[in-house]
Amino acid sequence: MSKTHSILLVTSEVYPFLKTSELADLCYAHSLGVRETGHDIRVMFPKYGFISERKNRIHEIKRLIDIPIPVGKEDSLATVKSSSINNPRVKVQSYITTNVNYLDANKGVLADNTTGKEFADNDERFIFFNRTVLETCVLLGWFPDIIHCVGWQTALVPAYIRTMYANEFKKTKIVMTISDFTEQGVFSLKSLAKTGLPAAGMNAAKYKNKMNFLRAGMAFADGLTTLSPGYAAELNADKEYKANWATIHKKKKLVGMPHGIDLMQWNPKTDPFLRSKFDAKDTTPKGRVREQLQRSSGMKVDHAAMVVSYIGPLTKELGAEILLAAIPSIIKTGVQVLIATDIPTEYSKQFQQLAKKSAGALGVKVGMDEEFVHNTLAGSAAIIKAPKSEASGQFQRCALRYGTIPILRVTGGISEGMTDVIEATTEGNAFLFKKADAKEVAKTVERAFALFNDAPKWQKIMINAMGTNVAWTNSAKPYDEYYRNIVKESK
Repeated sequence: MSKTHSILLVTSEVYPFLKTSELADLCYAHSLGVRETGHDIRVMFPKYGFISERKNRIHEIKRLIDIPIPVGKEDSLATVKSSSINNPRVKVQSYITTNVNYLDANKGVLADNTTGKEFADNDERFIFFNRTVLETCVLLGWFPDIIHCVGWQTALVPAYIRTMYANEFKKTKIVMTISDFTEQGVFSLKSLAKTGLPAAGMNAAKYKNKMNFLRAGMAFADGLTTLSPGYAAELNADKEYKANWATIHKKKKLVGMPHGIDLMQWNPKTDPFLRSKFDAKDTTPKGRVREQLQRSSGMKVDHAAMVVSYIGPLTKELGAEILLAAIPSIIKTGVQVLIATDIPTEYSKQFQQLAKKSAGALGVKVGMDEEFVHNTLAGSAAIIKAPKSEASGQFQRCALRYGTIPILRVTGGISEGMTDVIEATTEGNAFLFKKADAKEVAKTVERAFALFNDAPKWQKIMINAMGTNVAWTNSAKPYDEYYRNIVKESK
């Protein structure tokens, strides 16, 4: 049997502890999947103020209480606690950074969950968290073969390792994952001094007269990845990336990694969040879930209606403006639309205003929980994504398991594993389009609606979707090979 490795996955969020985006589900599936391949993977993330320690069975570790962590000229105390991510097959150890002023005091990840307002001290909050990652390893005497950092919120870890903890982690390889290139962790240059990094680290973190977290991570990492082959291709073709980012490390190739979902988490036959369960042999109960969804989201209860849902953050990059412009045309055809998001933004208010004029054809849910997400994916006929830019996402893959057909703009990696429906033969499992504009969205929904009204054809498309292989095992081999190869590389 091949040698396995110790891996620490560092992320800003992971299910089931918290989920403000699909990244949480992706990290959940990733950690369980890597553990199943035999590697000793552990996960570390911050405990924000809305995470319940009791519910998540988070407990103290004696060696990791009241650790002084410098941020600027002041020390703040971190207590790193423990829990685990489980499914019936495997268990993944989790380390959770807790702190009174930077984390517990804030009811959100980057912004307040209630108001949507960004926290003014996000630079200090994640400087603090990044330092706790290294101090935890030192105090535990555990120096993993690989530290895998996901997103800008973790990107100072590579800089700290190579400039301030080089001796302790001399055998550790670092992987930096770009989760979204439009989010780089950009702050005033004044934030650099708060890091405590030496000159080499500070210089690496400077970009366009600003402090840039992601820049620092890429400069010191041994390997660079992103969340899909398609998104990697887009970044490698991007003018700014080619000119100013790919050159940071000429020998490092940006690798796009495929992703899948945990089939035990997303299964309409066993889903604990569904009152009415179903499978490909009998999809009839899906109609009852739709009715419950219509009631809970303020839409008119209509047993014949096609419900098309969007789930996720309402941002310009993810297509909020496009959907807002497309909805009036969509609901005129008789299609119902549901917008489900976690944190309020300027767009959520505009959707709510539009819903008041829609006579039950548009539902808007701000502040969704996990149960609502599962019921939305199960009760909808289709899920829609029209982003200007998106690396990967997970909900379109989850939707397939529930016979909910993705309507997707082809960008990044969101359409990987999807094939466009052919009307004549009902082959395919998704409705794909290329332009990021409202007319294209409405036109594609109309195409799907025409087939929805032909029950035998729609049933065939649903069966195609539910039979699609979206398991994380599709990703297990590439990640296993990637981790093994990066450890083999000479330092």
